[in-house]
Amino acid sequence: MTDGPEGSHGSGGTAPLADRHESLPVRHSEVAMHGRVWDVVRDRVDLGEAGEVTREYVRHPGAVAVAALDEQGRLCLIQQYRHPVRTFEWEIPAGLLDVAGEAPQLGAARELHEEADLVAATWHVLADYVSSPGGLDEALRIYLARDLTAVPESERHVRDGEELGMPVRWVPLEEVRDAVLAGRVHNATVTIAALAALAARELGWTTLRAPDAPWPSHPAHRG
Repeated sequence: MTDGPEGSHGSGGTAPLADRHESLPVRHSEVAMHGRVWDVVRDRVDLGEAGEVTREYVRHPGAVAVAALDEQGRLCLIQQYRHPVRTFEWEIPAGLLDVAGEAPQLGAARELHEEADLVAATWHVLADYVSSPGGLDEALRIYLARDLTAVPESERHVRDGEELGMPVRWVPLEEVRDAVLAGRVHNATVTIAALAALAARELGWTTLRAPDAPWPSHPAHRG
C-alpha cells in the first residue's frame, strides 16, 4: 500500500525513499549582507509554472560532527555557550569545513582532537542532514568515531573563546536519548547522533557507511 491517509498524495512510485538533488534556474544572485563568518545571499529563482520567487539564505561552507563512542557505549559530549539561543548546550565535537582542500573526515578528526582531546582509529559515516534548508544551505555530516585514544597533554589544542574550559562528559546513548525526549537537551546534531547510533547498533552496525562515502547534500562532496 503506497497511499497515506485519505486526501494525501501517494508515493509516486516504488523507488527507495530519497531526496532529489536538483538546482532550479537562478535568474539573479547577489550578496545581501557580508558577514564576519558567512554571508546572506539573495537569489531570484525560477520555479517554472509557479513563476519566480526571491529567497534570502545564509551561505554556509558545511560542517562535520563526531559521535565519539567508547567501549561502554558512552557518547562524548561537550558543553559550549551558544549566544544566539542564550544557552550552554550539550553538543558533540563539531566544526566548519573552512580549511581549503581539507577532506571532511580530516576536518572531523581535527575537531575531535581540538575539542575533546581524542583521536580515533575507526571511522564511519553515521548520518547526514541539512540543518535548516529554508534559511541556510548548511549540510552537516556526522561521523561515528570508535577505538578512541586520549591525546597526550603536550599535544593538546589550546582553547579560547567559548571553548575555553568546556566541560566534557561521557554519557550512555540511552541517557542522551532520554534527555532529548524529555526536552532537556535540544541540540539537533546530538539528537540525530544519539538516535542514529542507537538504531545502527540495534542493526548490528550494518547501516554505517565508509568515511569517504558520497555526500549528496554537499555540492563539493557528492562523489
